[in-house]
Amino acid sequence: MKKRILLSALLFLTINLFAQEKTTPFKDGEWLKFKMSYSGFLKAGNATLSLKEEDLNGKKVLHATGKGWTTGMIKWFFKVKDDYQSYFDIETGKPYLFKRKINEGGYKKHKHITFDQEKNTAYVQDFRKKKDTLISVNGPQDMISTFYFLRSYNTKSMKKGEEINVDMFFDNKSYPFKLRFLGYEMLDTKFGKIKTQKFRPMVQAGRVFKAQESVTVWITADDNKIPIKMKASLSVGSLRAELEAYKGLANPFEIIVNR
Repeated sequence: MKKRILLSALLFLTINLFAQEKTTPFKDGEWLKFKMSYSGFLKAGNATLSLKEEDLNGKKVLHATGKGWTTGMIKWFFKVKDDYQSYFDIETGKPYLFKRKINEGGYKKHKHITFDQEKNTAYVQDFRKKKDTLISVNGPQDMISTFYFLRSYNTKSMKKGEEINVDMFFDNKSYPFKLRFLGYEMLDTKFGKIKTQKFRPMVQAGRVFKAQESVTVWITADDNKIPIKMKASLSVGSLRAELEAYKGLANPFEIIVNR
């Protein structure tokens, strides 16, 4: 009898401990705004990321919308207007629909990608080329759902040098995406001192980025895991993004010293 009581108590304690450790890094209503600067001093533009819980063809999804646009002097000679949208499963994080409509200095794309997670296919509609393509895939993330997938990853147990690997479907092909953990760092921000985790995503060198290791990202070391700062070496110049405003976070925003 005593053994059964001890076993039950141990089981109850274990379940409760795991329940307390499991946190949701984002939720319906989250909104993030970033300010961007070019080559360290020129204001380049703004970007926002928002989440809304919706129903898509009878499935409960999170609808993520990412928008970016140039402002100030940069807008005069290089206009950017980007709109990314992802509809991903609220439980599994797998994408069902991805929309991309961009104009980056005359470089334009307008595509919709419908993912069939049961048949492992991606139906790509290219509205500019007026071409539809059905492609076999193996459970990849899209560009936006990758961001939320990585935030759901247990980064707190990672050691310096460890990597997260995920397949990301981009345009008409799946690419292996890699994120390397560089360690912890305390950042001085407009909100106060923030404890962060520092990561380096492996990006494609070429039209936009100078080299494969051109980007560094700092995310909050709290349960939200939101990007607080980003630096990138571009083919021409550099880009810097910093968190400007936020609302609707799923967890407390941990600030070491308030401004």
